[in-house]
Amino acid sequence: MSLRDHLRELRRRLLIAAAGIVLGAVAGFFLYDWLVATLAAPVLEHGGGEDARLTSIAFNAVGQPLDLLIRLSLFVGLVISSPVWLYQIWAFIMPGLKKKEKRYAMGFIAASVPLFLAGIFMAYTLLPRAVEFFFSLNPEGTSNIIAPDVYFTFVLHLFIACGIAMVIPVILVGVNMMGIITGQQVLRSWRGVVMLIAVMSALAAPGGEAITMFFIMIPLTLLFAVAIGLCLLNDKRREKRERLV
Repeated sequence: MSLRDHLRELRRRLLIAAAGIVLGAVAGFFLYDWLVATLAAPVLEHGGGEDARLTSIAFNAVGQPLDLLIRLSLFVGLVISSPVWLYQIWAFIMPGLKKKEKRYAMGFIAASVPLFLAGIFMAYTLLPRAVEFFFSLNPEGTSNIIAPDVYFTFVLHLFIACGIAMVIPVILVGVNMMGIITGQQVLRSWRGVVMLIAVMSALAAPGGEAITMFFIMIPLTLLFAVAIGLCLLNDKRREKRERLV
């Protein structure tokens, strides 16, 4: 394919992915009240009893409820349509793969969706700990009156970051199959990647709790190790095929 054809194909894939997100956002519109109550619970339940009145999420602009509705609806659309836009990523890559490699790629598509959702769930389980830690830093006598755009931006960034972090190893394997990077290049970067995973895990585990940090770090590190192994295996197969040719 020429560069122009590649760009047309990319545009088509992006439009399909965007359509999936928008359709998923319609479901997010109906789940809005439930989602706000669920995500706000760690804040509103903080302290409990008489202290509960010291903690609230308060709108400070007329248009904020609408802005929040759009953000959360698009987030739900992103999660619900994850099979669609993850498939579009792979469908854009797959034409450059051999027939046998395409079969492996379909397996990676099937793996990327549950991994993305697992990252979202991991962030959801970490959210109450994060809120509790940050509120513990309040000076005595102060209260938490939080603007919803600030709080929900923090929540959505945490969710999306954890979801993408779980999918990155799958993307690495796909890029390796395209021949853009080799397994050895990925292997040489292991120290930096492990350090980055450790930093991300520490940031996602408020208070520096070692157990929570390791619960995040271990699966991400194992996924990266599996990605390295698959990249090296694919390189060997590619070299063997080239020698036969």
